[in-house]
Amino acid sequence: MKRLARHAGGARGKAGFFKTFKKNLPLTLMALPALIVMFLFRYLPMSGLLLAFKRFSVRKGIFGSDWVWLDNFKFLFETTDAWVITRNTICYNVLFIAIDLILAVAMAIGLNELLNKRRAKAYQTIFMAPYFLSWVVVSFMAFSLFSVDDGLFNHLLAYFGFKGVDWYSEPGKWPFILTFFQLWKTVGYSTVMYISSLTGISNDYYEAAVLDGATKWQQIKWITLPCLKPMMIVLTILAIGRIFYTDFGLFFQLPRDSGPLYPATQVIDTYVYRALKETGNVGMAAAASLYQSVVGFLLVVGANLVVRRIEPDSALF
Repeated sequence: MKRLARHAGGARGKAGFFKTFKKNLPLTLMALPALIVMFLFRYLPMSGLLLAFKRFSVRKGIFGSDWVWLDNFKFLFETTDAWVITRNTICYNVLFIAIDLILAVAMAIGLNELLNKRRAKAYQTIFMAPYFLSWVVVSFMAFSLFSVDDGLFNHLLAYFGFKGVDWYSEPGKWPFILTFFQLWKTVGYSTVMYISSLTGISNDYYEAAVLDGATKWQQIKWITLPCLKPMMIVLTILAIGRIFYTDFGLFFQLPRDSGPLYPATQVIDTYVYRALKETGNVGMAAAASLYQSVVGFLLVVGANLVVRRIEPDSALF
């Protein structure tokens, strides 16, 4: 009897599966191209992770190359520049995350408070436009400002009687330059993300606050910011996950690969690229990429655990 019951239960389960599959077949067919592309370009290349533990040979291929295990990882940790590139990578990203969060939220609230919505749309477009510019284009814009001979800033300094500055040979000034251009290019995109969250806040909250005599600042403090908090937490957690990554174009194109600026502009991505270009060590580059991915994953999980302990409803997962 038990065997017959199990057999009947299995038959009903199969019938239910095929019924559900047939019901969702149109949606499955619609999603199939995206699933195939994701498999080809996201999951299939994961076999290349083996390169991080091998001495790659084109003749032998990925699977036939000799194993070297953790020798490729020693490149990042035994080099004399390990501290510099790690410090620059982490410090720049922490700075970008913090300032981007503050400026994007402030700009989103400011644009949302504008009564003239057509003007708000125009400002939003202006702030968003730099995001679509290539870092190559931005690097030429920066060169027109900082060029030693023809740069705008040096012309202004000469006009007021000051000596010109060799901007591409003084690393002390580039943390400020890199931060400015990074924020100029990306804050508009983050602002749009927060504006989309602001549109979902019900006007009933603000109308009730006005009836209670709340000022505009009190409305922002007690209504707008709490409603934005989930989005702020999610974007911050995702940004923390990429804290060991940097925008390659920002640190390579903008300084124009100037050697004297390496102490201020050298990060893990540019260091690996230059080392790969000089040595051709594919295994070392794969090891660095795997290291960044694993650390980023652990940071996302760790940050989410902290958020879940403090405020479970705002956790990413």
